Amino acid sequence: MVLHKLLPTTLFVLFLSGFASGSQAASDTIRVITDPTLPPMEFMQSGQRAGFDVELVEALAKEMGKKVEWTDSDYQGLIPAIVSGRADAAVSAIYISDARKKLVDFTDPYLVGGQVVLTKKDGTIKTLKDLDGRNVSVQMGTDSTKYLQGKFPHVKFVEAEKGEVMLDLVNTGRTDAAITGRQAAGLYAHNHPNFTVLPEQITTREYGIAVSKKQPELIKEMNAALARIRSDGGYQKIADKWLKGQAQ
Repeated sequence: MVLHKLLPTTLFVLFLSGFASGSQAASDTIRVITDPTLPPMEFMQSGQRAGFDVELVEALAKEMGKKVEWTDSDYQGLIPAIVSGRADAAVSAIYISDARKKLVDFTDPYLVGGQVVLTKKDGTIKTLKDLDGRNVSVQMGTDSTKYLQGKFPHVKFVEAEKGEVMLDLVNTGRTDAAITGRQAAGLYAHNHPNFTVLPEQITTREYGIAVSKKQPELIKEMNAALARIRSDGGYQKIADKWLKGQAQ
């Protein structure tokens, strides 16, 4: 009889104990979402995520004494995943912008990049003006179109869900050029000698790790970890490995 009366209370205490334990475990894990389709920033290699962003986040987490739980998504789903609470942070060559800062917070900038034009060497596009009236591939969810639409209203944009598809559209001749990040374009041109990156950069932007507005402490921890790996040379090792002199 006594056991019967105590059982609900005992179960309740055990429940709270288990909940607290789970909460502690969760605090040691950062749920990070990415779109692993744009080397050298993030991509799949032998079935594993690889690239500058991936290794950077893993280094930050190690410095913070945390683990990373990775999830994949298409690019346009990254910010919504944070807002909905399905992820704590997103990293995928995401430019810091005023529009995005209304929805999420960002770490301190970890890389300077920007948008450039990737096209074939023997093609007709030699300057930005040559894009007007041409088919240009861009990745869904990016803001690649804004500048060009204002300057060259007759550009015909072809959206691709994945970064690798966006670049392949140029390779197969379905588009005349692609607008993408400087680092990704530089690597693609290096691996495909028939391609070139126009010298005139469209924009200069800073990359940041997007973090939920509900986690200000996570931002502080990440920024502190980023500062430490910059000072001890860890950041430069990652940049040398993946960006080959393109880091700033």
